[in-house]
Amino acid sequence: MELSVAKLFDNPLFLSLVLLLFPLTIWLKLQKNGRRKLKLPPAPPKLPIIGRPRTTAANILLYGCNDVGFAPYGEYWRQARKVCVTQLLSLGRVNSFQFLRDEEVEGTIDKLRRASINGETVNLSQLLSTVANNMVSRSAVTRKFEDEDGKSPFGLLGRRIMILLMSFCVGDLFPYLKWIDVVRGFKSSLKKVNKEMDAILDEIIEERKSLQNNGENDFLSIILKLQEDGLLEMDLTPDNIKAIMLDMFVGGTDTTSTTLEWAMAELMKNQNVMKKLQKEIRTVVGNKAKVDMNDINQMDYLKCVIKETLRLHPAVPLLVPRETTSMVNLGGYDIPPNITVLFNVWAIHRDPELWGKPEEFIPERFENSVDFRGQDFEYFPFGLGRRGCPGMAFAVTFILFWLLIFCTGSIGNYQRVKMLRIWTWMKPMG
Repeated sequence: MELSVAKLFDNPLFLSLVLLLFPLTIWLKLQKNGRRKLKLPPAPPKLPIIGRPRTTAANILLYGCNDVGFAPYGEYWRQARKVCVTQLLSLGRVNSFQFLRDEEVEGTIDKLRRASINGETVNLSQLLSTVANNMVSRSAVTRKFEDEDGKSPFGLLGRRIMILLMSFCVGDLFPYLKWIDVVRGFKSSLKKVNKEMDAILDEIIEERKSLQNNGENDFLSIILKLQEDGLLEMDLTPDNIKAIMLDMFVGGTDTTSTTLEWAMAELMKNQNVMKKLQKEIRTVVGNKAKVDMNDINQMDYLKCVIKETLRLHPAVPLLVPRETTSMVNLGGYDIPPNITVLFNVWAIHRDPELWGKPEEFIPERFENSVDFRGQDFEYFPFGLGRRGCPGMAFAVTFILFWLLIFCTGSIGNYQRVKMLRIWTWMKPMG
């Protein structure tokens, strides 16, 4: 054995090979070290909390999480969100719905007027929910779902879906106990509601397809037309379309109407704020018989009132749950991937270390302050970052417009009314 090794080292060919490999190894090592020391541009920031947990309710109600709100972060989510924003939720599209707002104003004010003349009580929560549902449905499918009594069965079904999406599911927290959700009837409730909504959405889509050449310019018609012409960057299945439509209906109804209710309640409690708001409205609107978005853009205090309402009463107090996509350190705690993270925006908005007199309704605090977009981590009623609510412009415009209407009692285009009437709300005596 020793003789063989000695002969190997005596071989000139072997020695030549060793001499060649040695400098080659050193050169490769130096190249590797040199690459490590290169000053490369900074990498894109990591997005460790951009995922969405696949909850039982979202999986059943939203067609396997194929909507925008609960879809996992990826190419489908990016394209679906892009379609929703450009075709329905952008500021330009929202402003184009002015004629819809005008028509809804006339109908709503007329209902309130008749109720006042007849001495009838108005369920304002129901009225606002119906109005919000009408605005969303007319923008999305050019159709109202209101019956003769002014109620919206479709809106009520949407509210049931919202409640179920926010309900506690044992199996989501303890997977080995998911049988409890079957026993207590939670899963059967989800499937029943999904079946009811699925039938309605199928009817809407088939109706839109049959009227596709009638020149309708609503959200669903545009999507179907883009799909037919091959102009979408992805193929949308029927379930994809239904999930996206459901996002618009559910996400745009209760959240906006509830915020408007809270704003009116706070104005009733704080009459000084109401008087200051009415003064601004009188100054900007004057004797016009109709208010529009140009008027709203001049009303800074009105916007402050809405911002303060959303601070005290965020529409989704814990926001939509997020999920970590990689290891992240939060507050000194290492959180592994695939962990659900909840943001308690309600508590952050009332933190005395961030806000002076946090429990008081003081719109003036926003006169030279943050916006709705969540750039400041002390105030983000619509969420943060890429997963922030894409419907912010739609929601804020709705709330601003309708609060202004209820403050002025504007009668839209009715020719028999030439002046604005200032409505004052107050709590019942006793």
